Amino acid sequence: TSSKARAKRRIAALEDELETIRQDRGSKQRKTTFYVAQGRAIRRLVVLYHSLEDLIAENDRRYEFHAPVEATAEYVFKQNRFQRGYIELARVLPWVHGKLGELDHEDSEDMLKKAPDAARGDDTSSLKELIATWVNQEFRPSPLIKPNDKHSRGFISDTCGKLLCPAEWDWDKSSVKAGIRDRTSEYIVSENSWPLFVYENYRYNADDLEEGFLKSRLLVLAFKAIFTSPSSAREADGDGDGADILENNRRARRKSEQTKVKTCVRFALSSVSSWRTVDGDFDYEVFWNNVVDFFEDTPGPVTKRKVEKLLEWWTRKIFGTSHREDLTPEVVSQMSVNTLAEQR
Repeated sequence: TSSKARAKRRIAALEDELETIRQDRGSKQRKTTFYVAQGRAIRRLVVLYHSLEDLIAENDRRYEFHAPVEATAEYVFKQNRFQRGYIELARVLPWVHGKLGELDHEDSEDMLKKAPDAARGDDTSSLKELIATWVNQEFRPSPLIKPNDKHSRGFISDTCGKLLCPAEWDWDKSSVKAGIRDRTSEYIVSENSWPLFVYENYRYNADDLEEGFLKSRLLVLAFKAIFTSPSSAREADGDGDGADILENNRRARRKSEQTKVKTCVRFALSSVSSWRTVDGDFDYEVFWNNVVDFFEDTPGPVTKRKVEKLLEWWTRKIFGTSHREDLTPEVVSQMSVNTLAEQR
């Protein structure tokens, strides 16, 4: 065999080996892309702060009946929150628990950590510009809020300051405004107060704190931008257009989606340039939990019904109203498709 023929065979073998490597890499890339796409749902639909490992560990503990050594009321409350998060995770990604054991470390890292954090980063980045546009259109501040600049937001801005101001205080009072800006002990802005931007028409009724609660225009626009599309966030008045309503009605009722929006809007209105858990005296994680608890820790049937009505309001506001359940066989029989079929 000539050296030339041996070289040709060697080249052919190398080419086959290279093609195999390319196919494996492509398969790996497609698999990684899939897990990244699935993982992005975690921060949007399940939990904004807690790690997935904590949720899964709590579910495993309950499944194996491992009781903690000292179960304080605070511990039980926290573990119950983890379990509710796991239940939501299983609803959003029903295959996740069984699949995790089959993933290698890199895929697991992509799905559980990198992808969720990337989704949160994308959402906060897009809302930074959108919030500026919406605030400028609705309030016409002078000067206008710059879409690419956060340093002119927060309590420095009269408009953003009013929206971020605890609802129980009157931002228009010079003493309140000065106290907040100077960060005096009399005016501590923390997660223990609901900011005015969560209320409908940005008005707060001290005699009925649930009136208009979580019904503001900014929240509706932000929800549409994150969970439907930025183009759908051009209008917040009236009901949704009903597109894909059967599936979307189920999605709109997920309480975690509502909660994520409030947290991101608060961040977008602030002057903080990068995501952090604590902004001054305001703890975003506790704020997140406060909103979740409002939906999930209902003290009685009356309160539970109020929460259900609020979620129905959100469903209608985002996706419109479906009347398919009213299409009984008798009604359908009178419609033109059936009428034409009978004529033929």
